[in-house]
Amino acid sequence: MQTYKIIGADGKEYGPITAEQLRQWIAEGRANSQTKILPEGTTEWRPLSEFPEFMPTITAVVPPAVPGAPPAPSGASAMVKGPATGLVIVAILGLILAVVSMITNLLGASLFDKSQMPNPALARMLSGPFAVISNLVSLLLSALILIGALKMKKLQSYGLAMTASIVAMLPCVGCCLIGLPIGIWSLVVLAKPEVKSAFN
Repeated sequence: MQTYKIIGADGKEYGPITAEQLRQWIAEGRANSQTKILPEGTTEWRPLSEFPEFMPTITAVVPPAVPGAPPAPSGASAMVKGPATGLVIVAILGLILAVVSMITNLLGASLFDKSQMPNPALARMLSGPFAVISNLVSLLLSALILIGALKMKKLQSYGLAMTASIVAMLPCVGCCLIGLPIGIWSLVVLAKPEVKSAFN
């Protein structure tokens, strides 16, 4: 009886198995037309599609694709779209605020009226070198949120998407008032198992 070795989806070698077992694996979705197999007594691994004896089973399991049919929308992609867009808005507003604040500080001005502040130490902190450093930090964090949000939209880099969501809630980002609810919303969506598993 002819037997075969097979390379599984995990890249590991299995077998030897019989032709009947291999047909069962195809029916269960554990093997497809691209799965590499090695018939007993040969040395060349070849895809299942090159073996006519298995084609009836493969075609029965995988119906032919309808030409021009659009791909099914991803549920996870739809779920992250809202919070990711919210994070992009938070990031852009944060970038604009940081740049404007930095320019005014470099010109010796301030977004705040220092004469109206009861605490002179706070007034000094909101202007001068400390303010420029603070603006640079806010600029970098806003850029991080933007990159994380764009990756999140594409379901890429789960860790970066989580980091961007957390950073959006921090008070050191210019738009933390809107960043807080959006960051929480984003974390709730990212925590869902079906969303987490969709990231690559």
